[in-house]
Amino acid sequence: MNEPTAAPAASRRRFLTGAAVAATGAAALAFPSVVKAQGPINMRWQSTWPAKDIFHEYANDFAKKVNDMTGGDLKIEVLPAGAVVPAFGLIDAVSKGTLDGGHGVLVYHYGKQTALALWGSGPAFGMDANMLLAWHKYGGGKQLLEKLYRSINANVVSFPYGPMFTQPLGWFKKPITKADDLKGLKFRTVGISIDVFTGLGAAVNALPGGEIVPAMDRGLLDAAEFNNATSDRILGFADVSKICMLQSYHQNAEQLEITFNKTKFDALPDKMKAIIENGVEAASADMAWKSIDRYSKDYVELQTKDKVRFFKTPDALLQRQLQVYDAAADKKAADNPMFKEIAESQKVFAARAVKWDLDTNVSRRMAYNHYFGKPAAKKS
Repeated sequence: MNEPTAAPAASRRRFLTGAAVAATGAAALAFPSVVKAQGPINMRWQSTWPAKDIFHEYANDFAKKVNDMTGGDLKIEVLPAGAVVPAFGLIDAVSKGTLDGGHGVLVYHYGKQTALALWGSGPAFGMDANMLLAWHKYGGGKQLLEKLYRSINANVVSFPYGPMFTQPLGWFKKPITKADDLKGLKFRTVGISIDVFTGLGAAVNALPGGEIVPAMDRGLLDAAEFNNATSDRILGFADVSKICMLQSYHQNAEQLEITFNKTKFDALPDKMKAIIENGVEAASADMAWKSIDRYSKDYVELQTKDKVRFFKTPDALLQRQLQVYDAAADKKAADNPMFKEIAESQKVFAARAVKWDLDTNVSRRMAYNHYFGKPAAKKS
């Protein structure tokens, strides 16, 4: 009499087993949706640049690349300088987590550790900015920068990127013909360049980019340097000066810096970290290409529309810069073991890389003169 009940029991077991499998499968299928439902990771950043500056545009370019590559799973919003903290307060804000990340230059943290100036403030032993980034990635610079930030308890992950071209000596009221012309000038610069221009006799004041032109307009500065034809034009340098001296060793090899709060960065999925790291390099290349296009256009416009006159810095002054820089750097190295360690690492890399570069690459000046130089006057 009990046998007929076996089949229903077995059926129930099969049903329950099947239901469990179905439920497990449904859960597995639903899991990505559950993760998605949690929403994207949002990061609030600040740059050290005014909203109108091309450098702030570069910051947004990087953010867009990462936001796009993550499919919106990471959303970086970049605010301009001063939105949360002053430009020179960026590294503290990122380290403390007040901001999730930021965009600036290492030399803006010079007051925290003078060795940070070696990422671009100075002649870099003849390297250009792309070579300095090569040293950073392949010559030990990355490890040294991590060690340096640990030494000042900065809770950040740093990505130097975006090679800059040689920056002008600066904007002046009249052409600079010799080193003595700098004596007594109220001059703006940053980083170890403060020591260099002080050594050349200037009275130096370090100001963030957005404050320079107003200071010149009010007579608080006689002269100043910032960075490039586009930034300088957008920020209004041509409104307060019509003389710009091109070529200098004070910032011959600078680059930009992307920083993340380390705690926030370390918590990201590995795939997202990889996207960020590769996004940095993609943005670096794009920034280099965009800057060639934009700077060359604004260089023409500064001359044609804004009536700015450009002069080459005299070789005697460039040579004097190198001498003054060496004296300043030697003093820093004597007082700061990390400064000495980083400078020695750069020097070893530069001795090899710069010689290869100089021996290998042909002069562009000859080719330019061939195609675009004025035709020689006809002999009578």
